[in-house]
Amino acid sequence: MVTAVKGVKELIDEVVKPGLCTLCGACVGDCPYLVFYNGKIKLLDLCTRAEGHCYEYCPRTYTNMDAISQNIFNKTYDASELGHYIDIFISRASDVKTRNKAQYGGTVSALLSLALSEGLIDKALLAKSGKDRRPTGIEALNGEDVLSGSGSNYMAYPALQRLNRLQRDSRENIGIVLTPCQCIALSKMLAYPATQRFDTSNVKLAIGLFCTWALSYDRFFEFLNEKVNVAKIKKFDIPPPPANRFDIYTRADRISFPLDTVREYRMSTCSYCLDMTAEFADISVGAAEGIEGWNTVIIRTQRGSEIINLARHKGKLDVDSIPQQNLDHLKESAMLKKTRATNEIIKRTSAKNDLMYLGISENTRGKLLAERR
Repeated sequence: MVTAVKGVKELIDEVVKPGLCTLCGACVGDCPYLVFYNGKIKLLDLCTRAEGHCYEYCPRTYTNMDAISQNIFNKTYDASELGHYIDIFISRASDVKTRNKAQYGGTVSALLSLALSEGLIDKALLAKSGKDRRPTGIEALNGEDVLSGSGSNYMAYPALQRLNRLQRDSRENIGIVLTPCQCIALSKMLAYPATQRFDTSNVKLAIGLFCTWALSYDRFFEFLNEKVNVAKIKKFDIPPPPANRFDIYTRADRISFPLDTVREYRMSTCSYCLDMTAEFADISVGAAEGIEGWNTVIIRTQRGSEIINLARHKGKLDVDSIPQQNLDHLKESAMLKKTRATNEIIKRTSAKNDLMYLGISENTRGKLLAERR
């Protein structure tokens, strides 16, 4: 990796100041110089280290996509629509309480609760909406804790910060829920482990969430505070096409905005992200388009397959085949995100041979460039 002499100064200059930070949290939680504050990464003081893991693990610094793909899947990165996968289907939690509490089918909550109850993991790291609806990280120790963090908030938050805060000598097995960019950061941690941090090999289950874009933590709340009493918000939702709206549920009613209006508050860095389906997770989960109350699930690793099989055996998941039209549209949407991101990257760098953070082979580069025509 091209990180031998780069540290916090370069991270701030190359990623944070130019608006490329994804708020993944890989650089905070264990560093005394960098903190997450009010929706941004802040530098408290200049680090004296000539190099640092803060720079190395960032998903917007140089990322050898072949190396992290080889480490997880034993194959090179090929920029296919959905990335490497073993199986794809639709599912929902068998438990009605879980389904009613969850955003869509409750598959993520069901899998985390099962992993905890079976002792496959000791704790699950996930997001929970606070009283002001801003996301915050929690450590779930049981199914009730998991359900308290169910639902989507569509905002970026530093999920990996809580992982970094775990004791360095901890032997706890961890499950974690991440967005695609956060999965890439975790993949870099796994490929290039740091002895002075929590041992990331103890992450036994990484569940990735489908993501087209995330909302800017601070700018979106400025918008919300002008439109609604934030304290009364119970839930956010983006219904599947052709709805094209953003719904805010309060205790009394539903307030809807055109999706294009809300898109104005997305994070600028999302324009440069190729990954819609969390391609470096063990299991990727999203809404099943047009099938209310169900999730689309992509199994990517052997351990992902094992926990899905266990969930089915224990009666924790209802599973069905994914309709062909859903699979076709998912692939089309995922490739469209890759194409748009490639276009935006080239627009920013003004060079087809400079794809910013993407370390990819010439063959893969050629494939991405061919798709954008």
